[in-house]
Order: sequence, then structure tokens, then C-alpha cells
Amino acid sequence: MPASHKFHFLINPISGGGQGHEVFDFLPEIMRSMDFKEDEWKREFSVIDSFEEQIKDALAGSECLIAVGGDGTMTAVFNVILQHKEFSHIKIGLIPLGTGNDLARVLNLYSALVDRGLLYIVRRLVVARSRELDLWRVNGKFAMANYFSAGIDAHIAYDFNRDRKEGKIAGNSVLKNKLHYVKRFFANKDYHLKSGELHIIDEFGKKKIFPLQNNSTVIVGNIPSFAGGSNPFGKSDMADGLLEVLRIKSIKNFLRAISIGAGSYVVKAKEIEIHLEKEEFIQIDGEDFKNKLEMPILIKFGGKVNMLHL
Repeated sequence: MPASHKFHFLINPISGGGQGHEVFDFLPEIMRSMDFKEDEWKREFSVIDSFEEQIKDALAGSECLIAVGGDGTMTAVFNVILQHKEFSHIKIGLIPLGTGNDLARVLNLYSALVDRGLLYIVRRLVVARSRELDLWRVNGKFAMANYFSAGIDAHIAYDFNRDRKEGKIAGNSVLKNKLHYVKRFFANKDYHLKSGELHIIDEFGKKKIFPLQNNSTVIVGNIPSFAGGSNPFGKSDMADGLLEVLRIKSIKNFLRAISIGAGSYVVKAKEIEIHLEKEEFIQIDGEDFKNKLEMPILIKFGGKVNMLHL
């Protein structure tokens, strides 16, 4: 059965301090300016309670799903694609309205929106080519497209999400979010992993084991962008079936890695198993996963998705 729409825009209404509403309002004018008929595209706001069904309907009924939101919105889309292989051929686009926007940075979408505006990025996206992106399964059921980490940076993400839910962050702007991240960083700067081991199968198929106790963090990257645009991984290919793994022992080394990279300390892996204490701080693609994952944590290749890029 052919798709009923060329493009389906699925918009998170609260991302970017409510910018999702602006996107929703301006889309008709933009699409008319490009001579798209009303029956060739669709727009709708995401609804938390039925988001998964919305994503499945959008993938089933369009040639391209364009998500409007942050990394969390994209993760929800990727989760559905990993669960339903019949949607793996659908092209996926992104209008980035989140805080970190790491995937959008790699796809040159973030700079396009910030520097040129909404009209520009929509016009470019609807004619853009796609490129493959690796998707990874965490414990067999959670999608990871950007990165996984445990330690100080995950602690910061946990505190940030808690403070936002409790109304301790004034407003919902990207700038205020980033300033609050900085505040949480200095509050947690002495945090270390209490125990643990990292087991990997490297790019040559060899198994290696590394201790994690007293490290500040362990970071596993799929794309060359982390925590809002830094790149501790060096040269990285988002579609090579490999992950970049980095153990960081101190806050000094953490700051060095996110500012200039970690160089030879990066290890490439085909598969990962991480043993941590159950209460450890963990994040996937910037989202808090504390107490949501059974141990050990297994990260395995899940498939590929076609992402629009500029």
C-alpha cells in the first residue's frame, strides 16, 4: 500500500521553550511556497500518552517522517523503528529544538536552523538526501543513536531532569537549560563510579576488560558529538557498525576530553557489556536512565536508519 503523504511532521509542542507551536503555525505557508498540495503532507503535535502509536501511524503513512523536537523525540522514533523493521526504509528528518541537539549537529541541521531560520531548514529538508545512521540496542529494548554514559555527566543529566520536573529551572529556553547544566556540573564535579567493569569486543573481534572503579565517567559514542557539541571521540563514522568507548579517570581529564578530544584513549568496539552498581547514574542520548536498566548493560548493533542531512 503506497504512503498517503510525502511528509509527516510530528511536533513536540514544548521543545525549545514552545517553539514547536511556531513550527506548527508556519508550516502551511512554507509548504505552499514550495508548491506542495495540502494532501501531500501532514502536521500534528505529539501526545505523551499515545506517542508510540503516533509514530507508527506516521511511519506507515508517509515517505518521510520529520520529527520536530530534541534528542528525546528522536529516540522515541528510533525505538519504534527498531521494534518494527518494516519501517526501516522510511526517511527520517529532524528540526532540532532540544538542548543538546547532538544528532542534529552531526547532520548539519542545528547550524542551519540557528543561522538561517525555520523557513530555510524546512525548504532544505524536503529536498535533502539521506545518509545511514547506526542504531544500537541497549539491553535489547532501548534505542541508542548518539551516546551512552555512566558517571558524572549522567549525574548532571539526572539532576537537571529532576530540577526541571520540580520547577527549579525558570522558563524552558535553551540558554537557561545550558546555564543550569553548568550549575549542576560544578555541584557534582567530585563524583566517581563506585565500582564496575567494562567488557568490549573490539573492532578486530578481540575481547577486552577494563576496570571502571573510581573513574569519573565511561562514555560510549555512536556519533562525533557529545553533550551539546563537544567531540571527545576524535574521528568517528556514524554508520560503520562501531562504537567509540572512552574511560575518563578525573574531572580534569573529562574537561580536556570534551574540549580537545581524548586521542589514543578512545577504543573502538563492536559490542559492549558494562557492569555497574544498580544505583549508578546512567543516560542514553541525554535522557536519564537511572534505575531503568538491569545489570549487566548490553549494547549491541540494532540496524540502520536513513537520516536526512544538509
